[in-house]
Amino acid sequence: MRDKALTKAYYLNNLGFEELGDYGDYLMVGKDNIEIHFFEFKGLDPKENYGQVYMRTNGIDKLYQELLDNKVEIHPNGHLELKSWGQKEFSLLDPDNNLLTIGQSIHE
Repeated sequence: MRDKALTKAYYLNNLGFEELGDYGDYLMVGKDNIEIHFFEFKGLDPKENYGQVYMRTNGIDKLYQELLDNKVEIHPNGHLELKSWGQKEFSLLDPDNNLLTIGQSIHE
């Protein structure tokens, strides 16, 4: 993360995470069984960031709709869709262009 306050605001206010720890240049957020840790990297160029996280859920349709209702921007190429590998997925980009993909198996 380049800016801890911006990262914290995005995850807490837009995605419904809770703060688990804030230690100088280190931030931890969590939601359900997901915990994400960030470290400060002021020199990060978001256009060159290849960071990514894949999160699984059992309520993807509801989560996707909640994000749309709250005007959270969905990745331009990542709207909710069925994938050929048996997942229903969508994607977001956080303020530093970390790719967040949320998926649910369609075989459950």
